[in-house]
Amino acid sequence: MARKMGRYVRKIIPGKKNVVKKGKVEKYIDSIIADRRGVFMGLIDPEKHTSENGAKLAKTMYEGGADVIMLGGSIGAQGNVLDEMAKIIKENISVPLHLFPGNVSNITSHADSMYFMSLLNSKNPYWITGAQSLGAGTVRKYEIESVPTAYLVFEPGQTVGYVGEANLLPREKVDLPVAYALAAQYMGMRFVILESGSGAPAHVPLETVAAIRQMTNVNIVIAGGVKTPEDARSLIKSGANCIHIGTKIEDEKNPLEQAKKFAKAIHAKR
Repeated sequence: MARKMGRYVRKIIPGKKNVVKKGKVEKYIDSIIADRRGVFMGLIDPEKHTSENGAKLAKTMYEGGADVIMLGGSIGAQGNVLDEMAKIIKENISVPLHLFPGNVSNITSHADSMYFMSLLNSKNPYWITGAQSLGAGTVRKYEIESVPTAYLVFEPGQTVGYVGEANLLPREKVDLPVAYALAAQYMGMRFVILESGSGAPAHVPLETVAAIRQMTNVNIVIAGGVKTPEDARSLIKSGANCIHIGTKIEDEKNPLEQAKKFAKAIHAKR
């Protein structure tokens, strides 16, 4: 029976192995981390920009030192809007274009890679495994490099907490996010995003970052509430590996100079 099943699987998925190996983008990120530096990930929300403005912002972030440019948001653009912006951005940068999808429709074949995420502390199974099942075929069809990622949403949560129906992790409870992060590692996820929500008054506590760093070997990504280069530096020193920066660059009078400041803070060796 096992032999028959093996032949059946090979017939349906010729030459494919059921293991998510590290691709070029993840290896590139790992190489930065191995050099004891943080990874500056510039985030652009396609819903907030025209394709031309999004591409201009991406180029500014790239010239300012961003290691990766990301497209994503809690609601997120899709279809032709997302495709057009991604295509133009790719023409203006030479670093990876990475997707931070809000749902199954927020995928474009023009991206190099994406977080294949599970919102582990959602109350709704759709955000834990449902959306992933629906979107997996598209990811395979487009041959987008997928990065196995756990997504944890902390108080106050903001829009993503509402949309993702998250059972928000309390900021003062270090043991809970550590347990989630450790579970993510044992389930084979290599990245964990600690999300406070876009526009949150503060990023996740440094104590939480340090505790997860001590207990796991996953790559720790910080999203939401990082307001200054000094914030970013403190998070890297506490054990974070990657920092998402978006509105704190695009809202500045001189976004290029602000991007350079964040790059300097994030790239400084531990």
